[in-house]
Amino acid sequence: MRKLLILKILICLAGHTLLQAQATRIDFVEYTLDNGLHVILHKDNSTPVVAVTMMYHVGSKNENPERTGFAHFFEHLMFEGTKHIERGEFDRYVEGAGGTLNAYTSFDLTYYFELLPSNQLELGLWLESERLLHAKVDSVGIATQKDVVIEEMKQTRDNQPYGRLLAETLSRAYTKHPYRWDVLGKEEHIRYAEDHEFSEFHSMFYVPENAVLTIAGDIEIEETRKLVAKYFADIPRGRHEIYRPEPVEPVRTAEVRDTVYDNIQLPLVLQAYHIPAQGSDDYYAVDMLAALLSRGESSRLHRSLVDEQQIAMMVQAMPLGLEHPGLAIIYAMPNIGTDPETLEAAINKELEKVRNELISEFEMQKVINQTENSFVNSNRTIASRANNLATYHTIFKDANRINTELSKYMEVTRDDIQRVANRYFREDNRVVLYFLPEPEN
Repeated sequence: MRKLLILKILICLAGHTLLQAQATRIDFVEYTLDNGLHVILHKDNSTPVVAVTMMYHVGSKNENPERTGFAHFFEHLMFEGTKHIERGEFDRYVEGAGGTLNAYTSFDLTYYFELLPSNQLELGLWLESERLLHAKVDSVGIATQKDVVIEEMKQTRDNQPYGRLLAETLSRAYTKHPYRWDVLGKEEHIRYAEDHEFSEFHSMFYVPENAVLTIAGDIEIEETRKLVAKYFADIPRGRHEIYRPEPVEPVRTAEVRDTVYDNIQLPLVLQAYHIPAQGSDDYYAVDMLAALLSRGESSRLHRSLVDEQQIAMMVQAMPLGLEHPGLAIIYAMPNIGTDPETLEAAINKELEKVRNELISEFEMQKVINQTENSFVNSNRTIASRANNLATYHTIFKDANRINTELSKYMEVTRDDIQRVANRYFREDNRVVLYFLPEPEN
């Protein structure tokens, strides 16, 4: 429904990696219907607003390597209409009731939501039940969305400066795992896919047992349970075994280094290191290491490369935290007159410091404060709480991680940060890419 430029996407991904809990406990009720649909209810009567959301455990990693981009395609197609909602009317129902709606697709999941006045709760439930039971997956909608999705590929990735940053990185970082393609997929896979292929994908993944319905906001629990039963209890389970790829990617034993020429004005240096999956013990330390390196102007990389040496215009380090083992990405743009090799050497020097020396207690406390602040802010709104509850359940089958995740970060020590720097931020565990302007003819 909406996309951002690639650098903004990367920054957004860093902020969207389940660093989402807060010190104040978030109460909720959860249960599973007989058809397998998991339901999470969170009551907050402070404002007359309700978030009605549906998260499906399907992302780009569930796709056929010869038919990439299907999960993102369905993010669009599922707004086409249903048996009882005419084409183009889905948005009008929500906006006419004074609400907003949107969706996103990631490597691991797809998420739809409506934010409505609380007296329109039943409308939101009807819309999502219609989308689940009666979505239109027909030739008209498929043809329409093919054009929309392919145009989006061109505008936000293929014809956008630095737009292929993530795609080029993934294709070199992974050799076996389906994370090796990006969420948008390949144009030809969408263009030449037949209608029955989309129907088969839909019938496998968009079923009650592969979804979680989360309702947060100005609700009464028992009344909402009755409405959920009214709209969702009779929806049948799916008829297929849901495809789940294995998380195995061969261990990297040598650096991959390459140059990508693009329609850009300034070079960019990128390093990508393989890291463990989100939720694993080492992931928390990796995430805090990334904060040490580049969160804020006083961070190590920014202070050294941008302020002191003045060899970089910008620098960013972030973990791409995923359900299966992901990547920690560092990228920087050199200042005019600085060659990429000089910039890369400066990045490597800062990483070497972290590997060889314990960070100071002052720096550790700063990272802890930043992490706590991030948690407090991340669940400030009803919409974000609904998203976080759904994500924790979908990825970990434990929605209560919204209340316990912060403690995992607080257990990270200075020794842990040094240890993961040595374990994962190694030359033989990385991809290095230079993005350079296309040579003049």
